[in-house]
Amino acid sequence: MSVEGQPRVGLFVTCLVDLIRPSIGFAAAKLLEDAGCRVEVPAQTCCGQPAFNAGDRDTARAIAAQTIAAFEPYDYVVAPSGSCAGQISKHYPELFAGDPNLAPKANALAAKTYELISFLTDVLGVESVKAHFDGTVTYHDSCSGLRELGIKAQPRKLLGSVAGLSLVELQESEVCCGFGGTFSVKYGEISDKIVSEKTARIGKTHAATLLAGDLGCLMNMAGKLKRQGSAVQVRHVAEVLAGMTDEAPIGEGKQSA
Repeated sequence: MSVEGQPRVGLFVTCLVDLIRPSIGFAAAKLLEDAGCRVEVPAQTCCGQPAFNAGDRDTARAIAAQTIAAFEPYDYVVAPSGSCAGQISKHYPELFAGDPNLAPKANALAAKTYELISFLTDVLGVESVKAHFDGTVTYHDSCSGLRELGIKAQPRKLLGSVAGLSLVELQESEVCCGFGGTFSVKYGEISDKIVSEKTARIGKTHAATLLAGDLGCLMNMAGKLKRQGSAVQVRHVAEVLAGMTDEAPIGEGKQSA
């Protein structure tokens, strides 16, 4: 439980962050600690979303059961991803509906699970951060965060407090980037068409940096931008808000081990 008013937060790092961009996890932990949280990272695995989206409910339930057990002791569960936070908070109850043992536990976990930026602003009441970032950025609203969790104003509010940062709104920022997890693998040509239209709009902003709250989306857009020879840098919003931008932009250079 919380200690001396410090909420005990279990950080759900996410598979992609763990394997591809650990610096996002460290940035998330810093933001939470700066906001007065006691942050812990229990042993964890995937949230089960790929299996769930593919219709493999048995595998999704098996993975979800592990997550429920791992995060049961915490006051809150926070993920630097609207996609994973949405899976836990919206779909775990669906997976265990009617299960007398796991349904109550799934509902309890869902009720205390949040996306990182939403948790900071909506739960903890954070209104500003002490960070500096020189340059113009634009922001992509990831589908799960926006449509399942209502995340839109929250990142913009905190970005507005970053010294030196100028935000230029992206035309049709709410339109999908084409990633969609397994969608980009199953429907490669359609995905490429969608991301091509997205990067064209990114270019029209003349922003030097693209931000978003989901690494999957960022990797998809960073890959397309790089193949197009674009100079736009790509970062997770948590890295900028935490003032942790020493790592090479997503899609460039060596990633953290």
